Amino acid sequence: MHIQKSYIPHDGLGTLYIVPTPIGNLDDMTYRAVSVLHDVDRIAAEDTRNTKKLLNHFEIHTPLISYHEHNKHTRGGQLISSLIAGESLAVVSDAGMPGISDPGADLVKSAQEESIPVVVLPGSNAALPALIGSGLSTDKFYFCGFLPRKKKERLAELQTLENDTATLIFYESPHRLKDMLADTYEQLGNRQAALARELTKKYEEYIRGSLQELISWADEQELRGEFCIVVEGTEEERETDRFWWSHLSTVEHVDYYINEQGLKSKQAIKNTAVDRKMQKRDVYQAYHVEE
Repeated sequence: MHIQKSYIPHDGLGTLYIVPTPIGNLDDMTYRAVSVLHDVDRIAAEDTRNTKKLLNHFEIHTPLISYHEHNKHTRGGQLISSLIAGESLAVVSDAGMPGISDPGADLVKSAQEESIPVVVLPGSNAALPALIGSGLSTDKFYFCGFLPRKKKERLAELQTLENDTATLIFYESPHRLKDMLADTYEQLGNRQAALARELTKKYEEYIRGSLQELISWADEQELRGEFCIVVEGTEEERETDRFWWSHLSTVEHVDYYINEQGLKSKQAIKNTAVDRKMQKRDVYQAYHVEE
């Protein structure tokens, strides 16, 4: 066990500062963050070119060094050695809170193993604004980060979340969003959800609705910007809702989406296939040929 008292001397050790930076709006930079970045001996940045622009804006001239996913194993050891020697170090990511879906977490772990004090500053982050802006429950939530890229692994990960009552928070890139939403709908059912895009920026946008509605929206858009996806947790009474269609034939199932939801037959067939875990061609065959 180790107890850290953050603001007392530590026998010549330096301090590792985790410093969040704005995710779009520079006004979200805190006075404390600017002060720390001014005062530390060095700043470790995920992308030094990107961070240099931020430092220039706030007239910060502290030396920069790169620290990212591809050099963390070699550079991490160098940074820990400098902290042991008494240097102070601030870690920043491209935007937001270091340590959330980036290698900052590895450096924190290494610092703790050497009893180096780690001071985390509060500040910008996409997950919590997205959660609160979603309108979904904030009583209990679970940050899932990025799901696996491959469908099989993604579905397996979603399956582990199927019975979780906490509101779920995901990150996703624009070019994988459609597949992620489709798989989430397939595995978790038609839950209420929200997409948060371009948070704090000029084109900030929330899209709220059922997963089906979000899938339809995404199919019609040219998707840009990083997304935060918030999905409601399960409830016991909702378990049967996933199979609301069980009394319908395949044809009636497709007709429901067309007549009640106003979808075109192509999308109705796709939704029915997802619901029933059938191949789209089999639903098409049942609807257009066997009917």
